[in-house]
Amino acid sequence: QVQLVESGGGLVQAGGSLRLSCVASGRTFRSYAMGWFRQAPGKERDIVAAINWSGDNTYYADSVKGRFTISRDNAKNTVYLQMNSLKPEDTAVYFCALAMDTIVLHLEASEYEYWGQGTQVTVSS
Repeated sequence: QVQLVESGGGLVQAGGSLRLSCVASGRTFRSYAMGWFRQAPGKERDIVAAINWSGDNTYYADSVKGRFTISRDNAKNTVYLQMNSLKPEDTAVYFCALAMDTIVLHLEASEYEYWGQGTQVTVSS
């Protein structure tokens, strides 16, 4: 089985920054895509950013373009989400997700087989 563990969430003032990390473990990985999703209270889980296996193709939701950066270190089985210029509307639980045995980008939650437990990000105004 695959385990995903997120870290780096917390409380930050508007305009501040946070860096989320997600470490994958539990099996030998060949190739996989990663994504970050978020869910605010009373809302659906939406994609924030995604990255393909080699890291040369990324996707960002319009609401975070220019502020967030997704990256990965395959040697460490880790994906990162650098979040800058945070806004109160970025407040949500952030989840990382893994799509196994694929080298391309994945944008739909249904394409990801494994999910982390989530980390809370709260941005105060």
